[in-house]
Amino acid sequence: MALTDDQLDRYARHIILKEVGGAGQQALLNASVAIVGAGGIGSPVIQYLAAAGVGRLRLIDDDVVDLSNLQRQTIFTMADIGRPKVEAAADWIRAANSDVTVEPVRVRIGADNVRELLADTDAIIDGCDNFATRLTVSDASVALRIPLVSAAVGQFDGQLATWRGWEAGQPCYRCLVGSDPARDELSCADQGVLGAITGIMGSLGASEVLRVLTAFGDDVAGRLLLVDVLAFRFRTIKVSKDPACRCAA
Repeated sequence: MALTDDQLDRYARHIILKEVGGAGQQALLNASVAIVGAGGIGSPVIQYLAAAGVGRLRLIDDDVVDLSNLQRQTIFTMADIGRPKVEAAADWIRAANSDVTVEPVRVRIGADNVRELLADTDAIIDGCDNFATRLTVSDASVALRIPLVSAAVGQFDGQLATWRGWEAGQPCYRCLVGSDPARDELSCADQGVLGAITGIMGSLGASEVLRVLTAFGDDVAGRLLLVDVLAFRFRTIKVSKDPACRCAA
């Protein structure tokens, strides 16, 4: 389907990029992405994927907007306090870009529903704050053979990677972190977080989803980006596939 005149105007800055072009923009308009978590990382992911014209966004989150969220979850306003995050985010998307179909899903993702929630998508981005959920999403990504972009933050730092663990030689998220969902976790409420680091990692995560959907640039799957804003340092490391991981079976 050809781009309309309005779409040619709206997405002109993508279309003139030789690495994206009209074909890449059409791929975005035809694509479907599952976004796990509509919080600090999810906010810029939602904003930039909607602005880019990704055709269908499935938002998965069971939380409601709280006053303390507004320090970093920039998609929400004071008027949204008490509302389900996916509903408030869906309203933002509808107001921002009529090319995008939004599917707000207010549930807690778990082993019993993860495959149903992530199925029929072209990419998954996980910005949740729960280790067990991250493992569950990773395992479903491998089983469904859907690329997973995983973004996480600490107080002043972040991690980002794209995983395709079903492929020979490619690791999954479990290859990096192991298999202990019972490990102690500290939330943003426990340890604090610089609001801007969630914006940095969410924006980088959105960029990697666009890379997955249009195949621009290098294939960076299996490389972990580490961001430390205290030290003003970005570095990447190569993650190896764990031969003992379930993704290698």
